[in-house]
Amino acid sequence: MTYLLMSLPFIAIALIAFGLGALHARRRGALGPYLSAWAVATASLIILTVIFDNVMMAAGFFDYGADHISGVRLGLIPIEDLMYPIAGALLLSGAWQMLAGGHEGGDRESGAGERGAGSREEGRDA
Repeated sequence: MTYLLMSLPFIAIALIAFGLGALHARRRGALGPYLSAWAVATASLIILTVIFDNVMMAAGFFDYGADHISGVRLGLIPIEDLMYPIAGALLLSGAWQMLAGGHEGGDRESGAGERGAGSREEGRDA
């Protein structure tokens, strides 16, 4: 079994979570920020993975068996190595949006948020 085939179930689950998060963000009118935050996080993770995994493979810390990879490489790392940060970014973005994305206007219990900002401005005018 190849690393790409082993990654597919995780990518599928992550895509479902990301899709549900996107639906949640769309209902709140925050789809653009949701997608752009995911894109920035994913690009950062991919860049860091390419850099540090190449360094670790060059140092001899680990290697992938040739029988289990597609043969496409970015430097020393197989392209399959990027499936993990992509799946993580998809899954965590979706979960974050669904679990914490609905809290708007600050901390409801402490009264912070829009009401707190308005009272500060009223204090400046007085």
